[in-house]
Amino acid sequence: MSIETHKTKTFIHPTAIIDPEAELGAGVRVGPYSIIEANVTVGDGTTIGARVTVEGHTTLGKENQVFTGAVIGSMTQDKKYKGGVTYLKIGDRNKIREYVTVNPGTEENSETVIGNDNLIMAYAHVAHNCIIGNNTIIANAGTLAGHVVVEDRAVIGGLSGVHQFVRIGYLSIMGGNSKAVQDIPPYVMVDGHPAKAYGLNVVGMERAGVSQEERMLLKRAFKIIFRYRLSTKNAIQILKNELQQSPAIQRSIKFLENSERGICK
Repeated sequence: MSIETHKTKTFIHPTAIIDPEAELGAGVRVGPYSIIEANVTVGDGTTIGARVTVEGHTTLGKENQVFTGAVIGSMTQDKKYKGGVTYLKIGDRNKIREYVTVNPGTEENSETVIGNDNLIMAYAHVAHNCIIGNNTIIANAGTLAGHVVVEDRAVIGGLSGVHQFVRIGYLSIMGGNSKAVQDIPPYVMVDGHPAKAYGLNVVGMERAGVSQEERMLLKRAFKIIFRYRLSTKNAIQILKNELQQSPAIQRSIKFLENSERGICK
């Protein structure tokens, strides 16, 4: 079925099932055997592949691509869920690959939020109440437990697991087959089971345009945080006293100060 909407064709495969209460924007494409339930909103130009299910109170923004077999917005798997309305909000231009699962929040009126321009690869899972920023990558079968925060430009390697309430910092990178049980600071490269810090995400910083001056400051900060055998509190104080307070250093200090689970060492 093709529907002319604002001079842009919306295509719905004849085998797809679309609830009359679902809202589809201009230029949306829905593949064969997909199901879009009531209370779902799909933004302009978004493509829903074959055998995809979109349910719950889910909002998909503009120009997303959802590939074969993904299940988006299915009820939280948290045993604390007592019923009620919870939400999943997904921004624009995300690529959600094959058989990805994403759950909404657990508590009444809570939400899971995914920003813009993210790549979530096949078989990955995003659990209840997660917050994912922009331009992140979650590689194949990466798994986020509930209440995980992933900051902008972070990379989570394939077959990795992230414990609930862990925060993954800006421009950090987590190696494949790793397990994160504590926070991963911005710009840091971690690997292992459990994950340990091994250095800085140099390639990622260069690609993101982090200046050479800031990279040198971050190298010094890494030594203070991870090599000097200091408590995090003492490391923060040295960062404040001895390093120029560039935006990157300020971001790192703020992250450390707000860490509740502690950081990977």
